[in-house]
Amino acid sequence: MTLRTIRIGLWAAVVALALIATAAYFLVKVPGPGQPGTFGAGSYSLVDGNGGPVTEATFKGAPSMLFFGYTHCPDVCPTTLSDMAVWFQELGDEGKPLKAYFVTVDPERDTPAVIKDYVSSVTDRVTGITGTPEEIAKIISAWRIYAKKVPGEDGEYTMDHTASVFLLNSKGEFEGTIAYQEASSVAVEKLRKLLAKA
Repeated sequence: MTLRTIRIGLWAAVVALALIATAAYFLVKVPGPGQPGTFGAGSYSLVDGNGGPVTEATFKGAPSMLFFGYTHCPDVCPTTLSDMAVWFQELGDEGKPLKAYFVTVDPERDTPAVIKDYVSSVTDRVTGITGTPEEIAKIISAWRIYAKKVPGEDGEYTMDHTASVFLLNSKGEFEGTIAYQEASSVAVEKLRKLLAKA
């Protein structure tokens, strides 16, 4: 067995574990739309790719998509970012009120400049967000995100993390999710329903 085959197998295992953890997480912890609870509640002080302030108030005022990932992600994050760009294209003018955010779970490597370059290389419709490890921990806790560092070779590491896109209404409240690699037609229909509530 070659080293390349072993590495591909390990990456596949990491993706599988992330998907399983995400599914288990949502089955246990995430309340349904309109259900009481503190899902998403909390205070944090973050920055976007331009260094502008981002707080819990940022997610209010317009319906939005919220995704947690990191720029060194091998497949889930670039795939999801590309999917989001496609959804915006399919929505066209209908999707103008919709906002989208990519929040890093790896603040040690994802500086404002790094996350801005990463997100903008795919689409200008998604805002990259980062901050200090302490403040990122606060937003991860507020949204009950699963995020765990996985040590690798030569001091490198990857991050296991929640792989779904969160849908937020204009009050910044949880309305549902789009699963990783969910059919584009289904995802766009969910976004249309979200926009209709705005």
